[in-house]
Amino acid sequence: MYLYVKALHILFVVTWFAGLFYFVRLLIYNTEAGSRDDVARGILRDQYGGQLLRLWRGITVPSAVLTGVFGLWMWHLYGSNPLWLITKFGFVLLLYAYHASCWWLYKQQLSGEFRYSGTFLRIWNEVATIFLVAIVFLVVLKNTLSMLWGLLGLLGFIAVLMTAIGIYKKMREKQSTQP
Repeated sequence: MYLYVKALHILFVVTWFAGLFYFVRLLIYNTEAGSRDDVARGILRDQYGGQLLRLWRGITVPSAVLTGVFGLWMWHLYGSNPLWLITKFGFVLLLYAYHASCWWLYKQQLSGEFRYSGTFLRIWNEVATIFLVAIVFLVVLKNTLSMLWGLLGLLGFIAVLMTAIGIYKKMREKQSTQP
């Protein structure tokens, strides 16, 4: 039974992350539609708003709920609470907070508030990647020393990710200034 529950848990984790990654990407597109002319902006924002809602209701939320259901069931079947599992649970709780923040960003945009730039949202999109890396390494490595090395690796990964975002931003700015 444990392996079936584990397989279902992994499947819904994958679809949840897919939903989160694409959801924030759509928030970026919706934000950047603001630089278009009035007609294009209206069409694009209507389209992105519908896509965001369908993605949220059809994939992201159901996957988050089922990830939690199968994850708790698997934790129950596992029968113990080692440090790596408790730490993973902490990251998962933070991921649910990130999930809620994505809905909050959507609600802001829906009400016509575009407080955050495309660049900020691109960085925000990578927060899910950081959680994904942390959780996968915890699950695979499962020991305290490996968790320490994993944390150091995660910090290095974050530094590389932020550097890549900065380079990408400079490339976009350079492209937009060229004729």
